[in-house]
Amino acid sequence: MTSPSTTLSLVDTDPAELAVDAIVIGLHSQTTSEEGSPASTGFASTLLLATGAESIAAAFDGRLTETLALLGATGGPGEVIKLATLGTITAPLVVAVGLGPEPTGAAPAPETLRRAAAAAIRALAGAERVALTLPVPDDEDAPAVLRATAEGALLGAYRFAGYKTRPQPTRRPPVTSVAVHVPDAGDERALAEITRAGVVARAVTQTRNWVNTAPNELRPPSFADSVAAAAREAGLGVEVLDEQALADGGYGGILAVGLGSSAPPRLVKLSYDPAGAGSDKPVKRVALVGKGITFDTGGVSIKPAQGMWEMKSDMAGAAAVAATMLAIAELRPAVAVTAYLPMAENMPSATAYRPGDVVTMYNGKRVEVLNTDAEGRMVLGDAMARACEDGCDYLFETSTLTGGQVISLGKRVAGVMGTTELCQRVQTAGDATGEPTWPMPLPDDVRKGMDSDVADISQVNASMDRAGHMLQGGVFLREFVTDDVAWAHIDIAGPSYHSGEPTGYWTKGGTGVPVRTLLELVDDIAAND
Repeated sequence: MTSPSTTLSLVDTDPAELAVDAIVIGLHSQTTSEEGSPASTGFASTLLLATGAESIAAAFDGRLTETLALLGATGGPGEVIKLATLGTITAPLVVAVGLGPEPTGAAPAPETLRRAAAAAIRALAGAERVALTLPVPDDEDAPAVLRATAEGALLGAYRFAGYKTRPQPTRRPPVTSVAVHVPDAGDERALAEITRAGVVARAVTQTRNWVNTAPNELRPPSFADSVAAAAREAGLGVEVLDEQALADGGYGGILAVGLGSSAPPRLVKLSYDPAGAGSDKPVKRVALVGKGITFDTGGVSIKPAQGMWEMKSDMAGAAAVAATMLAIAELRPAVAVTAYLPMAENMPSATAYRPGDVVTMYNGKRVEVLNTDAEGRMVLGDAMARACEDGCDYLFETSTLTGGQVISLGKRVAGVMGTTELCQRVQTAGDATGEPTWPMPLPDDVRKGMDSDVADISQVNASMDRAGHMLQGGVFLREFVTDDVAWAHIDIAGPSYHSGEPTGYWTKGGTGVPVRTLLELVDDIAAND
């Protein structure tokens, strides 16, 4: 699994004495009234140093916030202000990162710290050693806060190598090492959180790297080879079905989508066996399914040219699931986890599948194709049917399935559909990891509109066109899940790829969503089921 270029450690030395290139402190904003007391509708703004910066503030004789204010600091979330210390403390640079208003009686929310740590580390590119002295409470919230801070630091340092042939003078290397300040650097619980953060960051980094790879270099066979090689190195079970094996096995959906490409499709199965993971409870079985369309032109129902280049990210679901499995191999939860990654390239050609085709899926259902750009549900239907046939208690599927998700929920919040209780667990896991989701319905009228005159089901609801587009995808996928399996479909069309400037721990390109959610779900099942 790809390793972040930045290393992580714990430190409990007085922050003012740390021999690092820069030390990061937290800064809160506070609105005050004319009399100087906090007020909800005041007009003046003051700054408050977050917990952890006390010794640094003392070294500045109590004038640190005043100096930061003169530099334009407001304490707004993610704001970064740099101040040369001129020998006041050991580190030559103090970096104040905004945390927003001071929370009442608690540390800042984990997601606030995750984003703040990332913003600070990204702003310090070029530095070798950085220390973070952001708030870490001494209570039951400490693990989540420490994990968030560590994850943010590592993810904020992410940089895709890219394909440029000339050195970029303005492109400074990421921070080499980050030390997170805690009360006790030898605390086993804190060390465990740092270790886990490293595993998670490696998985997110691997996902981002796969998503950011140029599509001519990551077609279905090469993507399958890359995943299989990483999985074997991690000690996972690996099975790769090529086009002949897919034909022999009756995977009509995957084969149909791959017909138009000279690079044939694949189905990759990865297996994790929890034997020796240290639990005497009956082992639950989890299936993970991820869409792996390495490039999506729309096929015969071709997409508009504008923005099509981002369709290299249409395999983000498969990338996230594969990387999640690599992390699971390291974390070793007491849950049996199997992943199914259908991979194909959706291209227009003389051999491509067409609107009007009838395709026999892996579970025997026949689908009338109305739109070749609804290819994701075709490959996923086969993979989900195979997962149910193999046997599982829970099935989590994730995919960049519909533009309707972006229209409905935007670029940050994924849609989740399926078994009600499991969707709620997905939402809880997403909230805990900073990867929010929102449950959506699977209405009966949407399914009724997908009745076909010639097959068991139509691929889309022709009468609704793009109305309820996200819901149509979920309704279709439900047809390939057996009644005894709890399932959730996570549509990440928006959150999986960030096309804007870096923000928080997101850089431009692949985000790694929903790796952290899937790992949280597996942990939850291992602990509570």
